[in-house]
Amino acid sequence: MNVLEEWTALVCKELGIDPARVDRNLILDLTKDVAHGVARPAAPLTAYLLGLAQGAGTAPEDAVARLRRMAGNWGTATKETMDDR
Repeated sequence: MNVLEEWTALVCKELGIDPARVDRNLILDLTKDVAHGVARPAAPLTAYLLGLAQGAGTAPEDAVARLRRMAGNWGTATKETMDDR
């Protein structure tokens, strides 16, 4: 078991989460896209916000795909937003 697997298992145990429900690679890919497409500090914040939404039952099924798409389009979106002012 590598450090990341061990950490994930221990955190899941501590928080009462079934580790089988954690798609570690999906979350790591999301945070990578956000860190590179938006800003590094936005990556953990986005993962946290996704967790809050899922915990509250309000996250859409395709939430990760939508967030990754938003991060990929961030440069264009912010340019368009800035041009509208």
